Amino acid sequence: MLIRHRGHEPIIDPSAYVAPTATLVGQVRIGPRVRVMYGAVLDAEESAIEVGECSVVCENAVLRGGVTLGDHVFVGPQATLLGCRVARCAYLATGVTVLQEAALGAGAVVAIGAAVHARTALPEEFFVPPNTIAIGGKVYAPGDPALPEAIKGVEFAKVAFGVDADWGNRIHRYERMAEVRSNQFAAHADDEIVG
Repeated sequence: MLIRHRGHEPIIDPSAYVAPTATLVGQVRIGPRVRVMYGAVLDAEESAIEVGECSVVCENAVLRGGVTLGDHVFVGPQATLLGCRVARCAYLATGVTVLQEAALGAGAVVAIGAAVHARTALPEEFFVPPNTIAIGGKVYAPGDPALPEAIKGVEFAKVAFGVDADWGNRIHRYERMAEVRSNQFAAHADDEIVG
């Protein structure tokens, strides 16, 4: 399904394939020989999504906000990419998450279930092992005692939602984050299905 959002509608190269159950919303540009598979959602919101030549976005992947994929990028099933840049020939496996302002170098690999946190830059051919979290160029295993402090240092609420709230006041922070996203998503009330 193609949806016009905030006056922008998706542009798809004639050599690309977009599955009939995929949803492309707003300023989404699909390059030559791209494959967007069943159930994928590419929602540009207030920004743009660019998918480079011969990239693959698998089933039920979600790309939201300002996402740029270089050429020959593989995005696995159930992956989530939010406001990030992924250079050419990167491989993002099933169930990965890449958050706002992250930048993955050419040939980077994010293995099954791993995450790349906000503002993290991965060099070329960097490998993030399964079920780990990359923050600031360092990889943490779940349960690592240094992980909470590393996450705190990213200032995720500020990066992702523009919310500058005290780390210790979780309820207030989450309330503001929900308000911001609710206001942003309200713009979808004016969306129009294209074609």
